[in-house]
Amino acid sequence: MKNHYDLVIIGAGPAGLAAAVTARTFGLTTLVVDEQAEPGGQIYRAIEQARDDNAPVLGKDYFQGLSLVQQFRQSGADYRPEATIWDIGRDLKVGYLADGRARQVRARYLLIAAGAMERPVPIPGWTLPGVMGAAAADILFKSCDMIPQGPVVLAGSGPLQLLVACHLVDNGVDVAGMVETNGFGSYLKALPHLPGALRVPHYLLKGLGMRRKVKRAGVPIYQRAASLRVEGNTEAEALTFEVGGKPQRLAAAVILLHEGVVPNLQFTRLLGCRHIWYPRQRYWKPVLDEWGRTSVTGVSVAGDAAGIYGAKIAETAGHIAAIDISFSLQVISEQERSWAAAPLRRDLSREMAFRPFLDTLFPPAGEALVPPDEETLVCRCEELTVGQIREAVSQGGLSPGMVKAYTRTGMGPCQGRMCGLTLAEIIGDCRQIEPDGVGHLHVRPPLKPITLGQMAELELVE
Repeated sequence: MKNHYDLVIIGAGPAGLAAAVTARTFGLTTLVVDEQAEPGGQIYRAIEQARDDNAPVLGKDYFQGLSLVQQFRQSGADYRPEATIWDIGRDLKVGYLADGRARQVRARYLLIAAGAMERPVPIPGWTLPGVMGAAAADILFKSCDMIPQGPVVLAGSGPLQLLVACHLVDNGVDVAGMVETNGFGSYLKALPHLPGALRVPHYLLKGLGMRRKVKRAGVPIYQRAASLRVEGNTEAEALTFEVGGKPQRLAAAVILLHEGVVPNLQFTRLLGCRHIWYPRQRYWKPVLDEWGRTSVTGVSVAGDAAGIYGAKIAETAGHIAAIDISFSLQVISEQERSWAAAPLRRDLSREMAFRPFLDTLFPPAGEALVPPDEETLVCRCEELTVGQIREAVSQGGLSPGMVKAYTRTGMGPCQGRMCGLTLAEIIGDCRQIEPDGVGHLHVRPPLKPITLGQMAELELVE
């Protein structure tokens, strides 16, 4: 493993793998660093180990990732799995932990393909054992062939919730209900975007097919649910909610919460890249040009770390970013860049036409963004509630950084990854302004825990 590379890619999901394959075709020395033990990211997690008898459940979209992983394995790119990034310098020195040791490499160019993370859903009782994210349950099935013991209730909004429900049904799990926080109003709002979605009709047909499967399995579906609450003393026992003002209760041993996914911004925040607020799905994303370049020279972003668009778009964006990086490093000419990217751009334009429809159809619920219950935990690391954050705002904490100073919100092991968005939403609600006027938590190294001993043994790279 070398200490200097033309290109260092953070993330071995669809975008990172595609970028590595293309970069190697242009002769760039390339290193891919990823936390997982195997390539594939979250969407193609454990694809190389997938059992054939799980194919009908996981579907052909999942197994399309196997070809990409095989291309990556054959590309000649260096690969560092089970590595945790703890720092990135403005000089593009990347510090990571692997095998218990701190290491450092220097990149001429850096591509961040860190993917997305599931949005936290802070409702009363969400920290009880038996409550987890829907995406987390899907990851356990892909990586460990584990399925939850029913009855299971899914609650929230988003296409992934529907996909997980289908996986559970196919595995014979007792699904007690699917509780949706969106409803007919979202369908009406999404209608103006339907013409764009019809450019890629297979997505619509897939969604309709999944919904039909859930209904045929006899799973009750509740729409426009509000006031969600997990009941239980030592573990989850039921989900209570209201539909049309009428109280409902579903007994459950496992409750899977989901209100969409959001970009993983820890690396772009650390590097000081510019970000903008995306109000339709209530998250921040980096400001990029048409090639995926950020506001910081030598740094590009591809995949869901740039905005939530899905695996197919992430893969295409990874190829395009690597083509541009090859141009930036003077390996190919501007004309060669245009020729190589042209067919990919056409594919990207067609695929992205579906996203406005999807984002409008599945908005995150207001109660998940700003929990109405004052006792609901927001910062799990420091055990801080909605009420404590509101009190800090009333005392003059007008920004996430100030509330952090008053309360320690975001100072735990997750470094604000889990509570940062909720914190900004609550402050914005208190001040009656949008989160883009509130700001965000500042990110500083180390991004992940590292000991002083590990830092002392670090061999610096010039």
